[in-house]
Amino acid sequence: MNQNLLLAIPMLPLAAALIAGLAGKAIGRGGAAAVAIGAVALSFVLSCLVLKQLLLDQAPNFDGTVYTWLVSDGVRMQVGFLIDRLSALMMAVVTFVSLCVHVYTIGYMSDDPGYQRFFAYIALFTFSMLMLVMANNFMQLFFGWEAVGVVSYLLIGFWYTRPSAIFASLKAFLANRVGDFGFLLGIAGVLYFTGSLDYQTVFSAAPSVATKSLMVFQGHAWSALTLVCICLFVGAMGKSAQVPLHVWLPDSMEGPTPISALIHAATMVTAGIFMVARMSPLFEYSPTALSFVLVIGATTALFMGFLGIVNNDIKRVIAYSTLSQLGYMTVALGVSGYSVAMFHLMTHAFFKALLFLAAGAVIIAMHHEQDMRKMGGLRHRMPLTYWTALIGALALIGTPLFSGFYSKDVLIDAVHASQRYGAGYAYWCVLLGVFVTALYTFRMIFMTFHGPERLDQHAREHFHDVGWDMKAPLVALAIPSVIIGYLTVEPILFGGYFGSAITVLEGHDVVGELKAEWHGPAAFALHSLTAAPAWLAAFGVLSAWWFVLRHPERGDALRERFSGLNRVLVNKYYFDWFNENVLAPLARGLGLLLWRGGDQAVIDGAIVNGSAEAVGRLAGVTRRLQSGFLYSYAFWMIIGLAVSLGWFLIHI
Repeated sequence: MNQNLLLAIPMLPLAAALIAGLAGKAIGRGGAAAVAIGAVALSFVLSCLVLKQLLLDQAPNFDGTVYTWLVSDGVRMQVGFLIDRLSALMMAVVTFVSLCVHVYTIGYMSDDPGYQRFFAYIALFTFSMLMLVMANNFMQLFFGWEAVGVVSYLLIGFWYTRPSAIFASLKAFLANRVGDFGFLLGIAGVLYFTGSLDYQTVFSAAPSVATKSLMVFQGHAWSALTLVCICLFVGAMGKSAQVPLHVWLPDSMEGPTPISALIHAATMVTAGIFMVARMSPLFEYSPTALSFVLVIGATTALFMGFLGIVNNDIKRVIAYSTLSQLGYMTVALGVSGYSVAMFHLMTHAFFKALLFLAAGAVIIAMHHEQDMRKMGGLRHRMPLTYWTALIGALALIGTPLFSGFYSKDVLIDAVHASQRYGAGYAYWCVLLGVFVTALYTFRMIFMTFHGPERLDQHAREHFHDVGWDMKAPLVALAIPSVIIGYLTVEPILFGGYFGSAITVLEGHDVVGELKAEWHGPAAFALHSLTAAPAWLAAFGVLSAWWFVLRHPERGDALRERFSGLNRVLVNKYYFDWFNENVLAPLARGLGLLLWRGGDQAVIDGAIVNGSAEAVGRLAGVTRRLQSGFLYSYAFWMIIGLAVSLGWFLIHI
């Protein structure tokens, strides 16, 4: 595999970002768009070529160093690539979704004064994500990890004149810093116990690290590998928005819709899922860490889905859906179904990006209106957007033969087959989550596209359907949302696609247990019609139809009857309230205490100013000894001699 070809894949978006960002005025709006789209398109083509070489040409994996930054005490800090079927899949998905978003941006941001800057940001984001997924060492992984965080901060706060956008970008940045602190501790633990940052060296040392322990609290020894894996997963909790570090993701909807699709579909939020799958050789030796992953993911999958039911902002409903689906992927990781998690990541990338871009088309057509209560009946005004959004919704709820069906149903079966601690709780969460997903998804579809029009006068007068620069990406994403699951479920999950890229110990292989009952994608779809997930999904769609279109007044009555529960959901379980009214004041109080008590009183007062004052006082006393009189000096000489003789006589 050619190293220059691999280097070109991330470098092309980086070059495009620099050109669009630094020379945007010189090349104009069209030039910035052409450079960014051309670079990402070429990266996508090269990523597909790499995937083809690994799959069809049976090329060996590439694991090599591109550039050595420094060597310190035997630890190598370097830029290197590990290209196997896991990273190749991610490269293809990331570049494809990014390409669709780049094309879509032409129409969505056409009237924005920051047009060139936006293309520079999204190209830079693509570069950062590619560096993350292609890394062969923890240093480069951390670089890509932090880079996507920084660029997401810029993108969420792109409309920096809006206070809500600034607040959302800061919230995302701070929430991710909490996770990244844990991630950095995990990397430090890896370096401490293995003496290396190289993946292969660390993975080969995993069995020996699993036998070591660490005294975290006096009298309580922890497995060293468990502690390292939990710290690494805390980083994933921040990036992949798992409870309780999920609070930033819904607010990130303040950014432009193309960013919502790019961040929440196949890129930033899936970085944590990819990282845990890549670290499977470590996590497999820590059942405790996997159970922790399982319970966190299950809680996120169900309880974040509930929030989508009570929200009326079309983008936030899809954002809560993303939270829930990330929980599903995390659950798969927790039962050692790494291949299932990556498969659901891939299918989810297509239909979730499709739903976000369809929502963006509606928002543009409605003159930037996002409240679904002011929509309705838009299927006649926007037929293509409606049908593509419907395809995305059907894939999301797991309709048989659609892409989301195969990844979600196999995931539920894998959890049911697992014997890991917490699997029972997780199974009921992901099973009930099927009903919740169908309910909030088709509530959104019915409120937006069906029923009577509820457009206000301004929206009705300025309504206009979007152009093909925004419709073409919808069609491009709708096609894999329908067929990619059917075509790839067997080779990816039951055909050994990932090979050595993923490690699963004997006794943990739930996917292997499902393989014995696999009879093909068509038979699986037919059999699913009698299974609980299909019936729960159908019941969710029927419930949405009943409460939104048939008897909307009963939905209002239900909210009044369960007003307490509705209040909890509307306030998002009070996570934001707790953060803003408890954690933030505590942090400010602690900072004030450390500033006044530590910095001003101790450091500035006692150490810096106090030491200077003490020296001054001492000098004031000792200078009196320098009187200039001979008898004074003779007196002190006698005193000194007497003391010296006394000390000598005592110690002989």
